[in-house]
Amino acid sequence: MLSYLVLLLALLSRLLPPLFHMPPLHLSWSSGELWNFTAVGGSLLFFGARRPRWQAAIAVVALMLTDYLLTVHAYHYAFHVSGYLVTWAWYAGVSLLGHQMLRRATALRVTGAVLTSATSFFLLSNFVVWLGTMYAHSLAGLSACYVAALPFYRNDLISTGLVAGVLFGLPALAHRLANRPHAQQSAA
Repeated sequence: MLSYLVLLLALLSRLLPPLFHMPPLHLSWSSGELWNFTAVGGSLLFFGARRPRWQAAIAVVALMLTDYLLTVHAYHYAFHVSGYLVTWAWYAGVSLLGHQMLRRATALRVTGAVLTSATSFFLLSNFVVWLGTMYAHSLAGLSACYVAALPFYRNDLISTGLVAGVLFGLPALAHRLANRPHAQQSAA
């Protein structure tokens, strides 16, 4: 049940800001604005770790629906499935990554999954942007595309790390604290 609530959090972290005509979590940093700060990456890792593998499809379909709603109703663009195929494959891949790496979550595994999740999205999504018409189809154009996206990558890495850290860290901390008095009594 908790994994579905976490998925709902991810959906709301994407839907609510544009529906209330707000930028996605508008906070100031010394180096600029905090964009691309959502619960999607960390939530997909958690959902994948806690649900059977086939249920990754539920998360993917829910996020596909938010892509459609945001594109058509919030941003008022035409919706083209081909523009989302890489993103949808990434949703499934991150959920499956959570299933593979985080069934037995450790700090090292969570850190690795967070880095893999955010970095793969950065590399894949910006490669697709480069394939479009915004950048020259050259090595310089590809480099410019990735450099322009670095602030988004930083914020995605931070948000994925925070969400995954809370979702995996708090239960581990609670378990550790719950077992502490028992271990002390046994030693006495």
